[in-house]
Amino acid sequence: MPAISAKRILLSTLVLLAAAAPGSARPTQASFDGRWSVVIITDAGTCDRSYRYGLLVSRGRIFYDGDSGVMISGGVDRGGRVSVSLQYGQSAAQGSGRLSRSAGEGRWHGASSGARCSGRWLAERRD
Repeated sequence: MPAISAKRILLSTLVLLAAAAPGSARPTQASFDGRWSVVIITDAGTCDRSYRYGLLVSRGRIFYDGDSGVMISGGVDRGGRVSVSLQYGQSAAQGSGRLSRSAGEGRWHGASSGARCSGRWLAERRD
């Protein structure tokens, strides 16, 4: 798989983030709001081993401050459960997990042009 496709899958996994269904996060929850650094780790598939990305949680919703072609939806509920879906061109990924006030972890999986990858993510609050 070309490196750019692998990057798109992992970017798609910003998918940070099992328990909440997509779109069920409460937009008024502020305890997890702020800047987060997320490491995406590939455990299966041909994607690069790891990437680090910055995300912003605002009023329980997750935002990526990067490529405008990335469409992300999902959020964090008041219990810290995270669910995210991401689309970037032909690539898509989903992730779920849990945040505490200062850290988080979860699982992700994604696909791009017939290739599939999966793994885990780790998050750390930056503000």
